[in-house]
Amino acid sequence: MADIDPAATQRALRAVPDIPVDADGPVFREPWEAQAFAMTLALYAKGLFAWSEWAAMLGQTIKAAQAAGDPDTGATYYRHWLVTLERMVAEKSLSTAQDLVSYRDAWEHAAARTPHGQPIELQEGDFASGDAAHHR
Repeated sequence: MADIDPAATQRALRAVPDIPVDADGPVFREPWEAQAFAMTLALYAKGLFAWSEWAAMLGQTIKAAQAAGDPDTGATYYRHWLVTLERMVAEKSLSTAQDLVSYRDAWEHAAARTPHGQPIELQEGDFASGDAAHHR
C-alpha cells in the first residue's frame, strides 16, 4: 500500500467505514483486494467520482448481496468492493461491461495456467476473442 496516497486512504476510511482495518490501516486478505482498493483510490484521485458517490454505490451493492443471502461475515467485503468498482467503471463509461468480462475471463485463464506462487501475466492467448491487441 506504499503507493497509495495516505490522505486518499483516510478519506476512503471516513467515507466507507466498513473497510476492514487494524492499527496500520486497511486489512486485505489477498493481494487482489489491495489492488481493487488501490484502483478505486486512483480513479477517485483522477476526479472520476466523489467519495459520497462511491460510498452510496458500495452500500447498494452490499445491501443487494445481503438481500440475496450474503451472510455479511466480512469475508465477501472486497468482492462487493470489486463489483462496485466494475459497476462504477461501466457507468462512468471508462470501460464497457464487455471489456470487463473479457479481462476477467483472460485473468482467470492466465491464473489457471500459472504455476502456484508465480506472478500471473496476461498473454495474447488468454483472450478468447484472439484480439489481444485490443486488450493492451
